[in-house]
Amino acid sequence: METHVPCTLEEERRIVTELISEAGDNLKEGNLYFVISNRWYTSWQRSSREPTRPGPIDNHDIIDTQSDASDPQLCRRLEEGVDYVLVPQQVWKKLVEWYKGGPTIQRKLICQRFQSYSVEVYPLCLKLTDSRDKSSATIRLSKQASVGLLYELVCSARGVSKEKARIWDYFEKKKSVLLDPSSERTLEESCLQVDHDILLEVDENASSKYDTSSAGNELALVPVGPTRSDATNTMHGANGHSSSGFGEREKRGLRGLHNLGNTCFMNSTLQCLAHTPPFVDYFLKDYSDDINEDNPLGMRGELATAVGELLRKLWSSGKNAVAPRFFKTKLDRFAPQFSGYNQHDCQEVLSFLLDGLHEDLNKVKQKTYTESKDSDGRPDDEVAEEMWKYHKARNDSVIVDVCQGQYKSTLVCPDCGKFSITFDPFMYLTLPLPTSLTRSMTVSVFYGDGNRFRTPYTVTVPKDGSLGDLSNAIGAACGLKDDESLLLADVYAHKVYKYLETPLLSLSEIRDNDRIVAYRFNQMHRGPGKAKLEILHSEQKQDAEISGKLFGIPLVTYVNSERHSGSDIDAIISGLLSPLHRTHSSSGSLEDTTVGEKEFSFSVFWLDRYSSSLKPLESDFVPNPLSATRLVVKWDEKEHEKYDSSSYLNDLPEVYKATSSVAEKVSLFSCLEAFLAEEPLGPDDMWCCPACKEHRQANKKLNLWKLPEILVFHLKRFAYTRFLKSKIDTFVDFPIHDLDLSKYVKNKEGESYLYELYAISNHYGGMGGGHYTAYAKLMDENKWYEFDDSRVSPIDEPKIKSPAAYVLFYRRVRSESEASSMDED
Repeated sequence: METHVPCTLEEERRIVTELISEAGDNLKEGNLYFVISNRWYTSWQRSSREPTRPGPIDNHDIIDTQSDASDPQLCRRLEEGVDYVLVPQQVWKKLVEWYKGGPTIQRKLICQRFQSYSVEVYPLCLKLTDSRDKSSATIRLSKQASVGLLYELVCSARGVSKEKARIWDYFEKKKSVLLDPSSERTLEESCLQVDHDILLEVDENASSKYDTSSAGNELALVPVGPTRSDATNTMHGANGHSSSGFGEREKRGLRGLHNLGNTCFMNSTLQCLAHTPPFVDYFLKDYSDDINEDNPLGMRGELATAVGELLRKLWSSGKNAVAPRFFKTKLDRFAPQFSGYNQHDCQEVLSFLLDGLHEDLNKVKQKTYTESKDSDGRPDDEVAEEMWKYHKARNDSVIVDVCQGQYKSTLVCPDCGKFSITFDPFMYLTLPLPTSLTRSMTVSVFYGDGNRFRTPYTVTVPKDGSLGDLSNAIGAACGLKDDESLLLADVYAHKVYKYLETPLLSLSEIRDNDRIVAYRFNQMHRGPGKAKLEILHSEQKQDAEISGKLFGIPLVTYVNSERHSGSDIDAIISGLLSPLHRTHSSSGSLEDTTVGEKEFSFSVFWLDRYSSSLKPLESDFVPNPLSATRLVVKWDEKEHEKYDSSSYLNDLPEVYKATSSVAEKVSLFSCLEAFLAEEPLGPDDMWCCPACKEHRQANKKLNLWKLPEILVFHLKRFAYTRFLKSKIDTFVDFPIHDLDLSKYVKNKEGESYLYELYAISNHYGGMGGGHYTAYAKLMDENKWYEFDDSRVSPIDEPKIKSPAAYVLFYRRVRSESEASSMDED
């Protein structure tokens, strides 16, 4: 397979940029986009800084190895910009024209709410069971496809007439909803989620007219709004006025939530909100008069209705877990970034829910515009009250009443001293955690002289450092001599994915789960007249196709860029593998450790850089001096017996592997003080000084002014750069009772600034995965419980503190006089 690249790299980038811009100006539903491995795409983007162009497009690293080669499926839990990129059809055509390769992964653009568009990277995957023979199959189609299209695909695949087919929503292998083929509902609106089970029944005696009177059609029972009778009855139950269930008084609020496919992030957030006392009081009563269906920033009240319905179920009698399917359908519809198989950030879904609920329940129908005014020397309390009044004139909901506070923001010009004071609302406080300015990285050093094989070294480098910093640190760790040098490479899928030869390359482009190798050479082995030789390993029993059938770690060396005989190559490979030579064979006889037998020791093939097929190595072999030449050694039992491949050719360590050890411990107060500390604005966030009439890097200082009834702290555990994501596992010591914030609040209006903890959202594990749970306190019992998806269990209060704490929920503790005053009101 040959590539066709008549353009310069600069011309390629210009063409691609223009085509992407053109596609962005002509968005419409149904436009085709193509998924490309981010590894390949970034190597193409960086090719101007590398000595050679990338090879053919290679999407194998993002394709599920278990999927059919004729219908390749993406691995699950991939992230855009990290694992893959999306390009419009015309860009894909150009890249294929220039570089060939594949496989092709085509997706369509779909229209979301408010005429926004997104590419449906993961179409709906449904698991079909045929009731006739219990056979199973997978059906893939868009979540926006109609139920009628689902019937057509299933009936076609199973050879059944549509009139005789009955397709059931088969959630948890139980018939729950009979899907109506004449309905205009989409699969998303029918609450079908990823990996959902559906059941096909065939009625041989069915007439052509479809009977929609079947029992179990729960979709008809989903309320369109909060009903007064249900709200009243449920509220009585939540207050304990029920004699059924758990003896004298039935416990409520202890229902878990089923995981619908990596939805623990959502479940954790929902349990924290469901155990927020003001929300329980509000959503279990009748709130239908508050729903604002006409707010263009809202969701026509559908989100508020879904949350209210879910809270009623969670606070209803019984202990069985609830499947939040109706809610998840609404979440996917209004916030498609949370759909699919990926794990998401629970704080992001919390932010979306609080904002969305506010807009759905905003009592202000017509928002008036009020221009923001500067303080102009007026007293802070006057300005703050004025700004809060303006805010409430546009925003009036239970969310504002319960969750929103106000902070004072002061900007000071570093040149003239001019300052500006504003008072802004907040919904939660995102607190920074102390983090190291360094990064631990593990690199395996391979010795090209054959004296030793490989040794892993873990070094500490600046987090914002360069490849040169890493190379120097590894060189010092392995005792690199003055006449030696290192060649760093990113190894993936048992071959060198790319060589890292740009000293100024940012270390942020090396991810924690990458595997980096440093090949050590004497300087005399590199330079003019030398060619790079890459040795890959494959099993002898495999055929001529190499893709996906390699094993072990590639070996790299430099050879003269002249003709080499088969015996020359054989001797080179033997030298590289000599550290793996077993002293004795399995028979116990001493092995001959010399090289140079008349019969070649290895079966060696040449791997074309732009092909996945192997070609026999010619007797007079000339390596390419401009790029790495790949040779493949096919191992049979003889090689495995002679060389210890299992110990040294496997288990290449990742750059960084997170451990459960706790590095340090800080207090919640120190995190809050860091949040409130004065600091200069970033270079991309300059302030236009009204006195200087110039953009200045002003100093910014925050102060708390007004605190809400419910105060949420988001501990900023996740750090993001373009290529690097990391988690800070610092233990934050937070008060459970008597969190006193009075010294941090500048407004001395006499309110209580004492808080108690009532819920925690926890995150366990590392980035891009992990698991979320919640701790919540049942106020009437004064007991804590752990909510781990569908499992609910009591937990002792001292155990709720851990390094996993991610989002903390506090409620204000009022004095007796304040409480009695509120009761009178």
